[in-house]
Amino acid sequence: MRYTPAAVALSLLVLVTGSMGSARVSDPIDPRAQMLLETGRAQLSHGEIDGATDSFEAALAVDPGYVGTYLALGDAARKSGLQGKAIHYYREALERDPNNVAAISGEGGALAEKGAVEKARANLARLEGLCGKGCGETEALSAAIARGAVPKVVTAEAITPQPTVEAN
Repeated sequence: MRYTPAAVALSLLVLVTGSMGSARVSDPIDPRAQMLLETGRAQLSHGEIDGATDSFEAALAVDPGYVGTYLALGDAARKSGLQGKAIHYYREALERDPNNVAAISGEGGALAEKGAVEKARANLARLEGLCGKGCGETEALSAAIARGAVPKVVTAEAITPQPTVEAN
């Protein structure tokens, strides 16, 4: 009984300290990283995927905590057909900001393109809970699920030609 007030005070201290740690304030982006991101986005819009990826990786080196860089890297990986790598980048963004609707939509789109439609639908349900059905990210993910998996590229080594014998 005599330790009850001290225990309550200690519990309140831990509760307040724990909630302060989870309340994140987004740090402003480094201006150099912002410039590299803008350059990369321009390159990506012109179809220069490798140059855009280089710019995004440079921005990541300058400011490794910015979520937008991971989203940009995920978008570039998706455009180059590397859905597994894109999923990795989107999950990195979600570790830093768990309710980022762009990261949830991007990850779901990459999952759908890879063929994991059920996991993509789980992301769609999560998105609908966060921003509703009319949200742009929700509509983009719905469209990606409707398109389905991206057909795999067949290499020349996978197809063996049938030998034909002709008389001269």
